[in-house]
Amino acid sequence: MKDDPSLPRRASLELLRAEAADELAVLVEERIRDGEDPWDFMEDLPSVDELVVLTLRAENIASDGGNKPTASRNYRVLRQIALQYPPLTRAVWRLLGSEPHRRWDASVRAEAS
Repeated sequence: MKDDPSLPRRASLELLRAEAADELAVLVEERIRDGEDPWDFMEDLPSVDELVVLTLRAENIASDGGNKPTASRNYRVLRQIALQYPPLTRAVWRLLGSEPHRRWDASVRAEAS
């Protein structure tokens, strides 16, 4: 497989997953400290693998000057992530077409309201 230079391979999947698990724990703690009931928000949170995919996608967006990707570019970026990290393929397919991706983020929830 030929690597796409627009998506540099950064860390091992194990490290990416560990970082994502830590971030997810922080998200849960913040919402609990804000008085939210975990039963009300846990289903809205991404899985660890989805968070890894979103992190890799965000890095790609940042490397492109922060421009929001078009639907076709978003598809290509997510597809490339699945090719570079095959265990993330299921998470990639769950995220395709599910905008906004960060529905657990308070700023995204506020915009949707």
